Amino acid sequence: MFTREQFTSLAQKHMDMIFRLAYSYLRSREEADDVTQNVLLALWRTDKAFESGEHVKAWLIRVTVNECKKILRSPWRKREDLAGYENTLVFQTDRDRDLYEAIMALDLKYRAVIVLYYYEGYSIAEIGHLLGIPNPTVGTRLARARERLKNMLTEAKSDE
Repeated sequence: MFTREQFTSLAQKHMDMIFRLAYSYLRSREEADDVTQNVLLALWRTDKAFESGEHVKAWLIRVTVNECKKILRSPWRKREDLAGYENTLVFQTDRDRDLYEAIMALDLKYRAVIVLYYYEGYSIAEIGHLLGIPNPTVGTRLARARERLKNMLTEAKSDE
């Protein structure tokens, strides 16, 4: 168990990462908020002894992925129109907005590895461990995601 101060510090440090990963999986702000809350509640309740800050982060990612998969399997799940939420996001450049839209258009298996690799800074081996998939599969998904992003962004640029 964590003290209140330790938990608060960990929650503040990792809350955005949990939300980003959940949102990349679920494409729903409300569901991502629910997952974030559930994951932080699981952290509060756990009596697991963590070896380091990286171990805590890896555990949080694994729990987040599992929570998202549970929601995706739910028969009650409703899809949210992203347009309303996307309009509230602020991007520094149009290029950033285009990249965000292209990433969100990818299939889940590609979106997850892109977010973990580029935004969270995990290696291929770490992503494989976190998602429970072989390292070569992670590499293949990253390569395919990059190619699809390149094609989408090139097509978007040529349409202008």
